[in-house]
Amino acid sequence: MSTENADLADLEKRRLRALVDADAATLEALHAPEFVLIHPGGGAWSRSTYLGGVRNGTIDYRRFEAVSPIEVIRDGGLAVLRYRSAIDIHVQGQPAGSLRCWHTDCYRATAGGTRWRAVWSQATEIQHPDPI
Repeated sequence: MSTENADLADLEKRRLRALVDADAATLEALHAPEFVLIHPGGGAWSRSTYLGGVRNGTIDYRRFEAVSPIEVIRDGGLAVLRYRSAIDIHVQGQPAGSLRCWHTDCYRATAGGTRWRAVWSQATEIQHPDPI
């Protein structure tokens, strides 16, 4: 994996850690204003809904980590990351639970390409693991 791609994979690991830690400053820095998450239930959460829920504890990640290598495809100022994760989460109003998911995340470089921010994220629950 190239250095640039390894840096993006490390950035995604940092973003996952910030979600578990509810680290507001890091989350604000790593999510673009137009960020949208398509969560495993199929709904869409805006940046304000998602990060607000993490900050106020409505969305409480107890574990969120990549359990496969993070694959990266990068072309200029756009990067797509794909990996499998293990998640332990409690979303207010629902029972706490554990998930295994596939993730596809899109990052875009800021003007000048000095910083990357997540713009889209999609998580798909793995019901029956199949080898790829």
